Amino acid sequence: MNRSTVAPIQPDHISLPVHFPLTISSSTGVTPSFQRLHWHRALEINWIAGGSGIYLINGQEFQFERGDLFLIDSHDLHRAFEGKNLEMVIVMFDPTLLAPEQRYDPDIMQPFRQTGVCFSNHISHTHPASPTLRGYIETMMLEYSSASPSHASVIRGHLLLFLAEVNRKCRLNPGDSRRTKAKHLDQIRQVIRMMDAELARPWTLKELAELVHLSPSRFSALFSQMAGTSPMNYLVQLRLDYAVSLLEQGDLSILEIAEASGFRNLSNFNRLFLHHIGMPPSTLKKRLLGEEKQ
Repeated sequence: MNRSTVAPIQPDHISLPVHFPLTISSSTGVTPSFQRLHWHRALEINWIAGGSGIYLINGQEFQFERGDLFLIDSHDLHRAFEGKNLEMVIVMFDPTLLAPEQRYDPDIMQPFRQTGVCFSNHISHTHPASPTLRGYIETMMLEYSSASPSHASVIRGHLLLFLAEVNRKCRLNPGDSRRTKAKHLDQIRQVIRMMDAELARPWTLKELAELVHLSPSRFSALFSQMAGTSPMNYLVQLRLDYAVSLLEQGDLSILEIAEASGFRNLSNFNRLFLHHIGMPPSTLKKRLLGEEKQ
């Protein structure tokens, strides 16, 4: 079955309001979009409101717990893993939102643009600046949910105060910088794009490595550093995520879904689905259809 006959996997896209390109939301657990290695143009601030887990950003692993903060720059490769009872507040905004301020304060965006060099993506809850930063996030959340008059100005003002505080208080000490080479990030992005575009193709490790002109062993080590898992295991995760989305549509048989997702063997598909999702695909399909009938 040709994958073009079913809904294609869409590239990661953050939809922000045109009039005020910023959103604030909260999530419980790790959503499928956060589990996948992804990147986007929007800038992102995460506040861990509860629970624990692991963040993988540009190949660097950060264990986190309640009160920690993360700054994600445009195109940072990142994915999250839930530890226990994770609750996260997510601030997303377009870089152009603060463009006027950069005329008067060229350093205001450095906490994003210089992550890995002058700043870390991770600000621990134990950092002296953490209570002040958390206060700015909480105020922005309240203003966003209330939508009171001039709330956009208040949010924008507190976002500037947040970044100014990070600029002053959270710079790395000399010698603490860690940045993955841009070339390596681009190579992994390229491979993931091809995986997504041709999900049903029977990829081999050698073919994936050849896309970026690396040996299989070097490519596997680099990919595993970035994604926290091997290339072939990550490909299985992508295929299973796609299979779940097809099950939700309810239009195809289990066999058709397995083929569209790149599985040549139905029993292997059922085994991997049960292992990663926690139930057979037929059970999930019945559950989804049952919910739709209610």
